[in-house]
Amino acid sequence: MSNDQDLRPAEHGINPEIPEPDEDEGMLRMSFMDHLEELRARLISVLSGAGIAFLASMIGANYIWAFVQAPLREAVNTVHGEIIAITPMEQFTIIYLKAPLLATIFLASPWVIYQIWSFIAPGLYPRERKWAAPFILITAGLFVAGGAFGYYVAFRYGLVFLLGLGGDSGVKAAISIESYFDLFVNVIVGVSILFELPVVVFFLTLLRITTPGFLIRNSRYAILCIVVLAAIVTPTPDPLNLALFAVPMIVLFFLGVFASYLLVLNREGQSFPWKAFFIWIGCVLVLVGGVVALMITQYDYKLVPYSPFLVK
Repeated sequence: MSNDQDLRPAEHGINPEIPEPDEDEGMLRMSFMDHLEELRARLISVLSGAGIAFLASMIGANYIWAFVQAPLREAVNTVHGEIIAITPMEQFTIIYLKAPLLATIFLASPWVIYQIWSFIAPGLYPRERKWAAPFILITAGLFVAGGAFGYYVAFRYGLVFLLGLGGDSGVKAAISIESYFDLFVNVIVGVSILFELPVVVFFLTLLRITTPGFLIRNSRYAILCIVVLAAIVTPTPDPLNLALFAVPMIVLFFLGVFASYLLVLNREGQSFPWKAFFIWIGCVLVLVGGVVALMITQYDYKLVPYSPFLVK
């Protein structure tokens, strides 16, 4: 009987005396106290990097505030309003504390993301740790890109729309810098976080919590959730501004699904037809560039650094 039992695993290609290749071999083993010590070290590193970024931001506080209030200046000039400070401490708090703190979030984001990845990396397989550099660059890049999109596109349009609502009623816009800054932070940081959607989707696939097929099959629910989140972050209730938020988020969701698909192909030892993909992308870019060039040369349009970027 024992001989049969000894042979049975071998019949299925599993010999207990010959260990299978174990993917866990490259994983670092750490005790609970080691994890706590590692967490402590990473938190100190995060706080140190953020502290340096905050000091640098305080030195350039006036330049940061000029950048932050530029959309408001443009908006109040459009609707003939003014910017005011209601309390004596309002200007100091916003200009020299809160605005530098906001800048610190963006300046320190690559360092913070690196520390987060370094903390979770020991629990990943060796082949998954090679995603470290792309993960850090893409995550930080998407966060900054989200802030730029909110600043140059969604926030500017929404602000002009909101301040212009009372124009026909004879209401003059007198905007407190505190209320303006609160709205600015909600929109800019909110959009930056939403821009991390591809990273979240990719990370869920990396941890085998979901698959590209599951995400595609349930994409209608994802789109519904994106629209709801966009409605929460959007500073105005109009459909156009909602679309300005929701459409890029939907595109980013499918970009995350595509990245997850590439990850699955890599796990299965398959390759993606990159040559055909880049040819297709190049054709689309050439088509878009041709349309823009035609509108500029033939129909007197010009490019501007704010939404809708192409005006007559």
